[in-house]
Amino acid sequence: MGIRDTIHTGRVGGDPPNRGLACFGKTVFMSLPVVAIIGRPNVGKSSLFNSIARTRISIVEPTAGVTRDRVSTICELDDRFFELVDTGGHGIVDRDDLGEHVERQIRFAIDQATLILFLVDAREGLTPLDRSTADLLRRHSDRVRIVANKVDEPHMIASLGEFMKLGYGEPIAVSAATGLGRHELSELITERLIAQSSGPAEGPPVAAMMKIALVGKRNAGKSSFINALAGEERVIVSEIPGTTRDSIDVRFEKDGRVLVAIDTAGLKKKAKLVDDIEFYAYTRATQSIERSDVVLMLIDATEPVGQVDKKLGQIIAESFKPCVIVVNKWDLAKGKTSSEEFGEYLDKVLPEINFAPVAFTSAIDGRNIDSTIDLATELFKQAQVRVGTGKLNQALQDALAQNAPRGRKGSRSPRVFYATQVDVCPPTVVVFVNDPALVREDYQRYLVNRMRESLPFGEIPIRLLFKARRAAALMHRVRSQ
Repeated sequence: MGIRDTIHTGRVGGDPPNRGLACFGKTVFMSLPVVAIIGRPNVGKSSLFNSIARTRISIVEPTAGVTRDRVSTICELDDRFFELVDTGGHGIVDRDDLGEHVERQIRFAIDQATLILFLVDAREGLTPLDRSTADLLRRHSDRVRIVANKVDEPHMIASLGEFMKLGYGEPIAVSAATGLGRHELSELITERLIAQSSGPAEGPPVAAMMKIALVGKRNAGKSSFINALAGEERVIVSEIPGTTRDSIDVRFEKDGRVLVAIDTAGLKKKAKLVDDIEFYAYTRATQSIERSDVVLMLIDATEPVGQVDKKLGQIIAESFKPCVIVVNKWDLAKGKTSSEEFGEYLDKVLPEINFAPVAFTSAIDGRNIDSTIDLATELFKQAQVRVGTGKLNQALQDALAQNAPRGRKGSRSPRVFYATQVDVCPPTVVVFVNDPALVREDYQRYLVNRMRESLPFGEIPIRLLFKARRAAALMHRVRSQ
């Protein structure tokens, strides 16, 4: 098939403010109040985050330093909406020497917060790192409330007085594990949101028009791509593989539309996952594909397509998600090969998604980020198209006339009667035949390819289902009742 669709490199959105932070068109970000959870490692910030959000978002693991980036979600309390932010542990000695990056993410969260929940551990009591965190927050003290977590037994409340030495008053006693103190904490958040508001509670934020999952192997440039969208260091970028662990949703507006970009952990072979943290990260990344509308699969232009890339291609194909293959770091490969040659190479090594358009980008300086998002938007629109029964069956008859189905060896041939589209996202077509078991897989692929050529689904997956004609009669009876 050759190259399907190429976006050639070119600076988008003007010169970036500095290397690694690229301007992205006319992006405007959500202006919800921010509630940030700050504290030293292992005080239960991620557990409290999940407790307030009432769902498991942040990875919870006893290993210190699991959370590195700012993980956020939109929450609602008493008809008031806010962005809840989880952060890495202040003072963490990171095994990958990313402590400075984590601290910078913490400072970003502090600066943007309407309310800062300073979390301490009631079991371990006051520690030097708690004092260090208190000093970090001192100039923001008017926005800080101290919260003591892991108060799993009522008698533990009496021992919380020592935390008053930090200068932030009496702690609110909570237990993220049991739910103790959740009501009092909710009241605190609501009071602060009301105090900061200049009017009545606003309605819910606009729902995202499209969710875009960024996936790829380690160091393909996903976090740089997210930061180019955000115009700031929204997630940590490092040469060290495996920097991103959680799946991180970044909301933004483009051309008046609300979008969500999902940064995911870089994947490696499942057999090489070394601990629970890497397993959770792998699971979150694959789940992000399922909850997305369009997938951006990032390929490192400086490396050959490997087994991880091929496995990702299979997962995307099996999920029937529209996909843009994003060849990133193209600035480093340009001159060594052409975009046409690279596209033909991708056709061969990623046959499961050979219908997907290809974009060539340099995320670190923002090249073609804007155009790639526009392309993803077009694919999402394509996935929502419904084709009339007449047009669909004409395409089917043309395919049958060119290549009639043959039966499996020693069996009768299948008979194809008609087709109907029953769903969108992905376009789902039911083909009625005499016996679905007679339709060979190679013929199924043939029909999908012909439909992709004849119908407005040229760059997206099509789900093709085969049912016996008697099922059609049953469907007709059910609809008529």
